[in-house]
Amino acid sequence: MENVVLTIHLLVTLALIGVVLLQRSEGGGLGMGGGGGAVAGRSAATALGKLTWVLGFGLFATSIALTVIAAEKSAGSSVLDRLSDAPARSAPADTQSDTGLGGSLLPPAAGDDAPLLPSAE
Repeated sequence: MENVVLTIHLLVTLALIGVVLLQRSEGGGLGMGGGGGAVAGRSAATALGKLTWVLGFGLFATSIALTVIAAEKSAGSSVLDRLSDAPARSAPADTQSDTGLGGSLLPPAAGDDAPLLPSAE
């Protein structure tokens, strides 16, 4: 279902971009030129203008649908919940020091065969 809505969403987005680019400009950009301003009468609604509204509504509807689908999929689970499920690891008791730093800051001894790089366990 999510893939269908996502495909429709992408098609509506591309169609909306195309329709907006096809519309005629109403004078200069950023409110410059064109004259009239607030005095100018409202122009007649064209087919492209109406199609823009329909596609805009469709884009809004598919966005809300994708949000609802994503919320239903993630219901009951959170990243923080998954982090708290993992047991906390502590350093062995013999490496703990009284400095409160969690272990020795010195390099390992020559006979120590522990890996120097952390592993991806």
